[in-house]
Amino acid sequence: MKMRKLSFEVVGLGLVIVLNFVFLFEMNLLDCAQWLSALKRMVIFAGDLFPPRWDILPTVGPALWETIKISFCGTSLGFVLSVPLAFGATTVLFHRKIAYVIRFLLGGIRTIPSILWGVLFVVAFGFGASAGTLGIAFYTVGYLAKLYYEAFEAVDHEVVEAVRATGCNRLQLFRFAILPESANTIISQIFFMFEYNIRSSTIMGFVGAGGIGYYLLGYLQMLQYQHLLTALLATLLVVMMIDYLSLKLRSWVVVAVPKS
Repeated sequence: MKMRKLSFEVVGLGLVIVLNFVFLFEMNLLDCAQWLSALKRMVIFAGDLFPPRWDILPTVGPALWETIKISFCGTSLGFVLSVPLAFGATTVLFHRKIAYVIRFLLGGIRTIPSILWGVLFVVAFGFGASAGTLGIAFYTVGYLAKLYYEAFEAVDHEVVEAVRATGCNRLQLFRFAILPESANTIISQIFFMFEYNIRSSTIMGFVGAGGIGYYLLGYLQMLQYQHLLTALLATLLVVMMIDYLSLKLRSWVVVAVPKS
């Protein structure tokens, strides 16, 4: 039995490797001449990036701050919407038919990328940060709700049944059994989503949904690569600061799990 399982794993791994080589060949990514040509172009492009133009910081600074606001508000709004949806998508609390309908809805939301959500809300609300915030919010809902209902499903069934035996309703079961057991996941995932949304919201300006993406696209189109590098470095600095602060906040807020 072990030999059969091992041979199946080896065949599966071999198939994955073969498919990778086939697909890479079809995309011309195994062509050394193409790689050399691409490397030459990248060297030329890298030379055009330097030196950065720090004098544009007063211009890109407010746009970068707008990007942070879009991400913060979009993540907060997405969190508020995702919790009740995750609640309804949990089979521990609701019938499978109800839960699967909500999961299907969430799957549809996740199918649409954040930039397309931005386009949809630009059409509805016009250009600006409002469209970007709502685009990030809906993108966040699709992912946070999925992560949350999976965390709710993973709660120890003995704990759930013990609380259910007291005769509590669904909301009380969620409040006193599921929520305390999955609190760490809820907190850590919202911090992670905020970090991710900072990066994701930088491209919202590409479609007119506010933020620094508007300048990134403009500098790219006008071949102002030194300006582009400056904007990217400023964005990188902010992202690193957000990552550091998020890590610190997570370590302060996440409840320590007692060792058995």
